[in-house]
Amino acid sequence: MAAAATLVLDAERRIIGWSPAAEELFGYRSDEALGRDVGVLLGDGMRLVGGEESQQTHGVRCASRRDGEVVRVGVTLTPMASSAQGPAWLLAAAKTPQLSQWATGQALLTGLTAQSPVMIAVYDPQARVAWFNAAVEKHFGWTVDEISGRYIRDLLPQGEVIDEDGQPVSPLEKIIEQVLRTGTPVADVSYRSSTRIDPHHEHIWSCSYFRMQDPDGKILGVCETTVDVTDRYVMRRRLAMLSRAGGTIGQSLDILRTASDLADLVIPEFAHAVTVDLAAPVLAGGEPGKRSGTAAFDLRRVAERAHGDGRAGTTLPRRVEYPPDSLQARCLSQGRPVARDHVLAVPMRARGAVLGLVMFERSPSEDPFGNDELEVADELVSRTAVCVDNGRRYAREHDAALTLQRALFPLSIAQPPAVAIAHRYLPAPGQIGVGGDWYDVIPLSGARVGLVVGDVVGHGIHAAATMGRIRTTVAALAALDLSPDELLARLDDLVVAQSLGDEKDQAVATTCLYAVYDQISGRCAVARAGHLPPIVVTPDGRADIVDVPAGPPLGLGGLPFECFEFDLAEGSLLALFTDGLVEAYDQDIDVGLRGLRDALSASARTLEETCDRAVSAVVPGSSRDDAALLLAHVHRLSDSRVAGWDVLDDPANVARCRALAMEKVAAWDLEETAFVVELVVSELVTNALRYGGAPVRLRLIVDQALGLICEVSDGSHTSPHLRRVGYEEEGGRGLFLVAQLTERWGTRYGPSGKTIWCAVPFDGPKSL
Repeated sequence: MAAAATLVLDAERRIIGWSPAAEELFGYRSDEALGRDVGVLLGDGMRLVGGEESQQTHGVRCASRRDGEVVRVGVTLTPMASSAQGPAWLLAAAKTPQLSQWATGQALLTGLTAQSPVMIAVYDPQARVAWFNAAVEKHFGWTVDEISGRYIRDLLPQGEVIDEDGQPVSPLEKIIEQVLRTGTPVADVSYRSSTRIDPHHEHIWSCSYFRMQDPDGKILGVCETTVDVTDRYVMRRRLAMLSRAGGTIGQSLDILRTASDLADLVIPEFAHAVTVDLAAPVLAGGEPGKRSGTAAFDLRRVAERAHGDGRAGTTLPRRVEYPPDSLQARCLSQGRPVARDHVLAVPMRARGAVLGLVMFERSPSEDPFGNDELEVADELVSRTAVCVDNGRRYAREHDAALTLQRALFPLSIAQPPAVAIAHRYLPAPGQIGVGGDWYDVIPLSGARVGLVVGDVVGHGIHAAATMGRIRTTVAALAALDLSPDELLARLDDLVVAQSLGDEKDQAVATTCLYAVYDQISGRCAVARAGHLPPIVVTPDGRADIVDVPAGPPLGLGGLPFECFEFDLAEGSLLALFTDGLVEAYDQDIDVGLRGLRDALSASARTLEETCDRAVSAVVPGSSRDDAALLLAHVHRLSDSRVAGWDVLDDPANVARCRALAMEKVAAWDLEETAFVVELVVSELVTNALRYGGAPVRLRLIVDQALGLICEVSDGSHTSPHLRRVGYEEEGGRGLFLVAQLTERWGTRYGPSGKTIWCAVPFDGPKSL
């Protein structure tokens, strides 16, 4: 009414009151309008009904402006009390579009107050409740008179403003005070509380706030609009839980940890308590089998959680059984989720087989599980089942890889008489496990020992199988008494031949280092194929990396390997290792090598102690590879174990060599070998003088592992071979007799000729 054109009429329809809004609507000034008949404006059809029974009337009429324009206006005519004879009238008029806006506004106000589902409340400048609409009364059970002038913290002491993770944040009064102070609206504040009408369930509301003030800028208070978003909030939390499941469940291939991760995820947001049971074969890495009912299942409890109690501290896993008519039995037999009141059973299925069972429970004060929550639980358990199945299959493969690796590793490392050996193998941590690192100690002829270490790329059963294949090949090639560079060359040819047509062959890019140490001369020959060089620690404690020329990794083919020879002082320590011992993704390899040198050079009481200290000191925590370490503390055979003579090019010296050998056998108290040694020396020296040529040399070596070794060297590179002779032939049986009477025999080659050797077994030297 304040904005409408207002006129006062007497009983004769004359205008006796004129408002500024009337002047704006009709175009007449007050001095022009006062005293005129209202018909000038609204037409002669305007009738005034007199008498005390007159009522307010409404209508729409065409009004004439002073400028001649005709406009449609809505008119309200209301009788007024007057001292003059007859009634007086109050006439209000407004353009029809404006009336429509007013009507809409009035309907909106009425709807927000009485009909709107959106809760609206008004707080005074002191943040106290001043007014609210019918929706608030419906949801909370309050009346305006009951709570007007009170703070919300007194009305809802359990209520709290929460963040996206459901954690309490600033009190509601601080948000209202902030809006009062700054005038900046705040939207979508999450508020959690129970109500007087529903005290056993918490609701979540989305609240928005804006400041109210009059045209003069005076602050009247804060208006709050609130919508119940409990269902939406719960669903959003469920989706967030599913999203977190992707980053929580399955981060480890450990089955027990995976089950525990599921239990931790759902407590207390989804359930008050949860238990996870798995079939016993699954825990052992076996196949669960396609079965139904609980009778065929041997279940083990692997995880249990309950909000607010100590159920997580029980001993697990343990066997569990369910009655045939139980909810769990129905779930296992039907193979689908089953809910009853506040309990939900979900089978854990993967690849068509049931791996176990997950039970969710809620307290009686919570809502039972709904259909949407059944789908959420089924999705969570399905994801867990996939991870459990992956863990089961990994455990089976890991055990198979360990078994294979142990079978392919040497059952015992050889301990040469003048070399002390210590070794360690460390599988990669966590899920990576067994790899292709390996090492070996190979006794060779001539009191020499082969030391080898290698690294096959990859992990698991394929890497272990490849490692075993290459290790066996190295042992076979070493038995041929090849030099380190020649052995690696032949090994490379074999790897290339085996990998042809198999792009996934893990032998390609395998690294290897092969060293041969002579226990008599102290000479060491080394060659490497893409492997790290060895470290030598001198008796005075100085550790240096041996500058062995780098060769290509095995499997590339066609590239040469170079042999490097050097002398090892008495009491030196030779260390062979793989890159997993010193290299990590966040550490430079030079750092690891320096740490290994320091650990090896420090004094220790035993070689085993040195080995343990080196491993514990240098294996990087961030390493993702397995590691191997082989230590050899070298000495030289004493002169009492070796005897050698140069043989002149005269057949008569064969008898002299037999005599010298028999004297030495007697001195060593090895008479049980005398007959064989005498025959072997006679045959080998005779063949060397007849077919080999100068220089000829005879050497006897006492080797605890091989026996008494007889060696005859000559200047020829022609390889001897066994031959079959006829009954009437007088010669050609010498090498055959040597092979039959000795434990082993062979030929090795050097720069100046060859050496034929054989090992005569004995029970062990009685005195040296």
